[in-house]
Amino acid sequence: MLASDRYVGVGSVPSVKVAGRELRPTPVFGTYWRFAAARQAVYEARLSGQSPPWSGDPILSAYRFTNCYRAADRVSQYLITQVCYCGDQSWDEVFFRVLLFKIFNRVATWRLLTAQLGQVTWAEYDFAAYAAMLGGALVAGERLYSAAYIMPPPRLGEERKHSNHLRLLELMMKDRAPEKVAEAPSMSAAFRVLAGYPGIGAFLAYQYLIDLNYAAGLGFSEMDFVVPGPGARDGIRKCFGAASDGIEADVIRYMADTQDEHFARLGLRFGGLRGRPLQLIDCQNLFCEVDKYARVAHPEVPGISGRTRIKQTYRRDLEPVNAWFPPKWGLNQAEPLPEMVSPDASVREFIGRRPARRPADEHQRAQLVMF
Repeated sequence: MLASDRYVGVGSVPSVKVAGRELRPTPVFGTYWRFAAARQAVYEARLSGQSPPWSGDPILSAYRFTNCYRAADRVSQYLITQVCYCGDQSWDEVFFRVLLFKIFNRVATWRLLTAQLGQVTWAEYDFAAYAAMLGGALVAGERLYSAAYIMPPPRLGEERKHSNHLRLLELMMKDRAPEKVAEAPSMSAAFRVLAGYPGIGAFLAYQYLIDLNYAAGLGFSEMDFVVPGPGARDGIRKCFGAASDGIEADVIRYMADTQDEHFARLGLRFGGLRGRPLQLIDCQNLFCEVDKYARVAHPEVPGISGRTRIKQTYRRDLEPVNAWFPPKWGLNQAEPLPEMVSPDASVREFIGRRPARRPADEHQRAQLVMF
């Protein structure tokens, strides 16, 4: 059960202390932990090959939510298996591939490039060729960017957004950004390197750094540093009210540090990602997802943005779920790196496809049931 009158007061805490402040949790605080346990159970059920339905909760069944662990999501899995650890492992080349992928954050765009180029490399990079390929797809009506992040275009002299982003990547490579990030003494210092480039704000710089850190060339701990995004700030406000404003990073660290206590307090089973506990980035993401979940489950609890509906409904993806993680984490249990999708298939997927029409949002609050 994620949220129900049956659970009012059950395992609740009157207050928590974070960064010297006393915060009084709302009912959404309990939902945060129940959501994490329930969403991880869905992931594990899918991974084991169980047939749907994977959840008895109508909200989880009706809407799209990311996994508890960012590295387990489909796009992250593609990045890790087909971008980070596929190709030349010199740090400059890995950095180039990861940032090129993440700028668009769309698997179909990456497959378009690899289908036409074979190997995507900084050593053989040519602005005109890349811009022409992407521009041709755009003219054909294809979408280049994922809707997951807002990608503001840097002003670097080009007319098209994608061309300016290519110029940004050129600028970073020529400015020795890979070396500066690798030599940074801390994760926060590496973050400041990325945040210093045009068009990359704090949120994107942190997300890019997390992706770069999946590669073998960096060794930062995901417990070192966190940057709360707008969605996480909304979720934190819903869990703790306005008293949490300004200390969101401390709240995220509190959640990561006390997760075992709260799962046990609520009688929830949560084994982590093959034993790996939630990291700061995962707790940050969970606040984003709980913000969305609470729009239906707790419509009476306000956030910051004022959003009241969940935009993305769940549509089943028939592709198999991968679970291969950075080898340095020690989670792969001798599993081989998943094979790369053939370029021919990727071209067929990309060409001629149009964005699907977004299903109508549901306005009525779903009834919550036992999980």
